[in-house]
Order: sequence, then C-alpha cells, then structure tokens
Amino acid sequence: MNIGLIAHNAKKMLMQNFCIAYRGILVRHSLYATETTGRLIEDAANITIHKYLSGLLGGEQQIAAQIENDDLDLVIFLRDPDSIDSSEESIHQSIIRLCDIHNIPLATNLATAELLIKSLERGDMEWREIFK
Repeated sequence: MNIGLIAHNAKKMLMQNFCIAYRGILVRHSLYATETTGRLIEDAANITIHKYLSGLLGGEQQIAAQIENDDLDLVIFLRDPDSIDSSEESIHQSIIRLCDIHNIPLATNLATAELLIKSLERGDMEWREIFK
C-alpha cells in the first residue's frame, strides 16, 4: 500500500515516534512524505521514504496530486490546529477534501493514526486494492 505522511512542525517529533513504534508495519509499504518530514522519519526510524519538496515549497501539493490520482491508499496528516495560518489552510483543506472524494482513509491525529495502522496490519485495508 502507498502511505502519505505529513506533519506540521509541532507534530514532527510525534510523527517520528509514531514511525519508530510502527516501523515493523510501515517498512512493508511504500511511504511518501514532504522533504523535512521524510528526512526526519528516515533518520529516526531507518525507513526508506519517497520525499517530495518541502511542504511550503509545494510538497503538500505534490501529495495532494497523488491523492487526486488515487495513488495513495492511506494518509497520516498529523496537524497542529493551533498553528495553521490562512496561507496553509487551503492546501490542508484540499488534502482532507481529496481524501473524502477518493475514499482514502485519513488520520489527522495520533489516535486515528494508530487505529488505521493497526487496521492495515490486520489486513482490513485490502478493500483499497479492490476499490481501485
């Protein structure tokens, strides 16, 4: 499965810890992230990540395009709702909207991310292959 990983600055360490904790599951899948988040995850969890541009330089738009093309099966977007500014809000809403349109499971917090990753481990996400 193709998994998109996005984290706001305040949530990057949480994303690193999440990827360390679930490394055994994540290494069996193709992972995509923005440049900074991807580099931090690679360094912390020793996982190979396909990295796009930095979020502010268009990486989030690249992930949004991947979602729009139905090329991602799961997105983990650890957002910091207290630090979102208006210039970033439209792309964040676009990512959420595209996941809804294309029926792509989306986690925006740690609790939901853990539920989705455990579901992935159990094989509950295989419906995505049929859906495509």
